[in-house]
Amino acid sequence: MKPIHDLRQHAAAMPNRQAVVCGTDRLSYGELEALANRMAAVLRGLGLTRSDHIAMLVGNRPEALAVAWAAWRTGLYISPISTALMPGEIQQLVLDSDARAVLVDAALAHLVRGIAWPEGTRLLALRGPLPGFVEMRPLLAAASPEPVADEPPGALMMFTCGTTGSPKGVLRPLLPPDWRGTPPFAADLIELFGIGGTDVRYLSTAPLYHAAPLRVALAVTAGGGTVFVMDRFDAAAALDLIEREAITHSQWVPDMFRRLLALSSARRRLYHAPAHRTAIHGAAPCPPELKAAMVGWWGPILLEYYSGSEGVGLTLIDSHEALDHPGSVGRARKGELHIVDEQGREVPAGTTGLICFSGTAPFSYYKAPDKRARQQLPEGLQTFGDIGHVDARGYLYLTDRVDDTIISGGVNIYPQEIEAALREVAGVYDCAVIGVPDERFSERPVAYVVADRDSDVAPQALRSDLVRHCKERLGRIKRPDAIHFVDTLPRSPTGKLERRNLRDLSSTKPG
Repeated sequence: MKPIHDLRQHAAAMPNRQAVVCGTDRLSYGELEALANRMAAVLRGLGLTRSDHIAMLVGNRPEALAVAWAAWRTGLYISPISTALMPGEIQQLVLDSDARAVLVDAALAHLVRGIAWPEGTRLLALRGPLPGFVEMRPLLAAASPEPVADEPPGALMMFTCGTTGSPKGVLRPLLPPDWRGTPPFAADLIELFGIGGTDVRYLSTAPLYHAAPLRVALAVTAGGGTVFVMDRFDAAAALDLIEREAITHSQWVPDMFRRLLALSSARRRLYHAPAHRTAIHGAAPCPPELKAAMVGWWGPILLEYYSGSEGVGLTLIDSHEALDHPGSVGRARKGELHIVDEQGREVPAGTTGLICFSGTAPFSYYKAPDKRARQQLPEGLQTFGDIGHVDARGYLYLTDRVDDTIISGGVNIYPQEIEAALREVAGVYDCAVIGVPDERFSERPVAYVVADRDSDVAPQALRSDLVRHCKERLGRIKRPDAIHFVDTLPRSPTGKLERRNLRDLSSTKPG
């Protein structure tokens, strides 16, 4: 029988041990446990009951973890909301989640100004007063820090990033009310990433409103380690934290690796972190040359995963495997991997098709069954909607998302393949490819390139190099019809490319 990992057992055994550190704000295990219990009492006092929904708009704060633990102990679905959204978008997510209560950090008052909240929604302000909200500080002070006997397990209802469409809430059935064990949001991650133990000192670099950063941080507190949360990512500050706090585990996205490598060579040479043994990364494809550069600097401590908010499966690849299988995201560690054609038939190794998994629990999109139907196929197959292939040894290689596929003259073109070719050219810092309407071919590929500011290659020379390289590497139909130089690409805080926003780039110039 596997051991149970839970915040409460560590709070009882080592109440003074640091659980969460965010700058000068710190919560010990005893304090995090008491705050979670007080918050749970407040939520119950509002009349919220099992299977109700709540939402939270909280930055990278210790309170975010306390609210999540409180929801888990009251049988509630909790949906974190991105602090990068505008008020109208926040209002829509609250409506979409049917949240009966919304908890907002008072420091984020500007994000909720002017929102017309649904009638009956309880509005709660954390860390200070907020017009129109009930301040939680007196409620928490009056609430009991002790647990109650009836604690039905709740769940996270994370919204997808919405990089190719509107965000969707990923819903799973609640566990039975009397269920006790390691919370599902933590159990598999503790095993996969080796983050169960009091010696774990984990650096969280990304926003906690995203699934992976929040789940890993919660898993570390379930396992007894210490979570160090960055308020916002800064490459130099991240290195300082790793060294100063003897960080053992960390989590990144490829864009963060680029920013780390862009630091001065002097700073990179000074970096010394013998305790740092696992650098987890995912959320976006990591080009092989970028991964090789990081492994060359940090050593073979990179551990890449491929998964998604829907949780239909997961692959994993360590640094040694990645160097032997460049471009792969690993072999299946959660669920069984399948590649199928447009008719849902499994295809041989090496053949590109839809990436599917079997053997995992089904999910649903809250109030969007039509969208779920696209992700769930016959024979128990589920998909994130990505395209790729496996080799003879079962290593998975991503090609692109179904929604990103460009159809030109009836031929499928995968932007990621073109982007990989563009990144091979010296002087390219970042790039993206989308399809634009074309009267003759329906769509044609267009590239957006961010030049490396430290490169000596002039823009016109870089354009010529790109055109020449594409002619050598890509078939005629795959070559970008135009190449636009831009200052930056629209990426989410976790590094995912938001292709739907590419056409709105104000700095785009004609090719």
